[in-house]
Amino acid sequence: MFDLLEPEDVAPEWKRWSPILLRPEGLYGTRPAKGGNKAAKLKAIREALRTAQQVWLATDCDREGQLIGQEILEHYNYRGRVLRVLFTAQDAQTIRDAFVRAKSNAEYARLYAAAVARRQADQIYNLSLTRTATVILGQGARRVIGVGRVKTPTLAIVCTRELEIRNFVPLSYFEVVATAKVAGGQFQMRHAPQERIVRREVAQDIVNAAQGFEGALAVRVEEKRHGPPKLHDLPSLQKLCGSRFGWPASKTLEVAQELYDGQSKKIITYPRAEVRYLPQSLIADVPKIVTGLQVGQAFSAIPMPEPPMIRKGASGSFYDKGLEGASHHAVIPNVNTIDKLREVWLRLSSDKKKLFDLVARAYLAALMLDFRYRQTNATLDVHGFEFRASGRQSIDLGWHAAFPDWQPVDENGDEAQLLPELRQGETAQLQNSKIDDKETRPPPRYNEGTLIDAMQNAWRFVDDEPLRQRLKEAKVNLIAYNLIRIPKLVAA
Repeated sequence: MFDLLEPEDVAPEWKRWSPILLRPEGLYGTRPAKGGNKAAKLKAIREALRTAQQVWLATDCDREGQLIGQEILEHYNYRGRVLRVLFTAQDAQTIRDAFVRAKSNAEYARLYAAAVARRQADQIYNLSLTRTATVILGQGARRVIGVGRVKTPTLAIVCTRELEIRNFVPLSYFEVVATAKVAGGQFQMRHAPQERIVRREVAQDIVNAAQGFEGALAVRVEEKRHGPPKLHDLPSLQKLCGSRFGWPASKTLEVAQELYDGQSKKIITYPRAEVRYLPQSLIADVPKIVTGLQVGQAFSAIPMPEPPMIRKGASGSFYDKGLEGASHHAVIPNVNTIDKLREVWLRLSSDKKKLFDLVARAYLAALMLDFRYRQTNATLDVHGFEFRASGRQSIDLGWHAAFPDWQPVDENGDEAQLLPELRQGETAQLQNSKIDDKETRPPPRYNEGTLIDAMQNAWRFVDDEPLRQRLKEAKVNLIAYNLIRIPKLVAA
């Protein structure tokens, strides 16, 4: 509703671009923003504030929400009582409870100060650095060299990866694999050296030693379990849609937004979510949402436990503390429209069905039992050369049954191979030993999905340990939907 003053509004000499710090004595002031019906809205608020003895501030829970609401009150010098209302879900009961729990807005002074500091810092340093870069680096060019809090570090991440690719020197190496036969069947075993084998003659010696070798297996079997993946926030949806459907981040947000507020749809909750938890108040909605989803053919075959598995706390789905400082909870099916899903489904495009399917299956999986399996690791000493194999046997599919057509990323690889039943000390015979020619590869260029992940984990690119730890603790998220403004970075 308000814009900051421009540098030349503070100091006329700042109108001319030069490499100086555009920092006023105090703060940049504000003025009403133009466009749309903002003027009419501000007029209505201003008139109401003249007689209002109390204001309920119910904007988003984060620092931006605090700024949006309180900035209006500050601009109009409102001195009445202000109560702060916080809620991340928008069902009627949650909102009623939020008004009951409302606190004095004075308790959120630090949150407002943080928002002001962020906005002022953006104004000072983004504009100062943009002007400096344009004047010094852009001589002879007609375009502005923009420097920004999101775009610039993201560009640095992309450029760092490009330099890694250009400077990469491939290395050829060799691996030895063999087929192991036991009483219960056969499986692949792989030589596990301490260091890569870079001479073919060394690998050939191991192949010769392994061919026809018989020996006793050392077998370790552990029963393990994995809980379901976390519910989706916007970045996780964008990454998943990018990897599964090849969608750019902007398309994922566009489709999700249509499912949220499109005409006669509204079948998911707010998509610009920044956390992957739900408030415990939404546990009461579980039976209705599950029943509403299972009416449809797409989800009726998923074997839901009775009652559904409710997981609380940091390792679960319902975690009030995990929502602190967040404005919106994880993206889930909308309980208020779930009984109309069958009717709405017929009007959905193929893309909208795909996205809703991801949201719905994640929700159902979060309420299913753990995936239980036996993790088996087998080793074989072949004349001093160690061969290994690992795999798993399913005991109870649990939440895996919600995803029949694909495996989560961490379920791929050698550990997911199916092994026959193995016993400690049983004899294995190696056959068909051979050399696999390998070559190291440079890291791949980012796509939008992997770039989002890099942006969320920006601390990995910082060498200074105190700063690195601070960024890690803050769970820095460069807000994936800002990628919409810079999609050409990936292609470039």
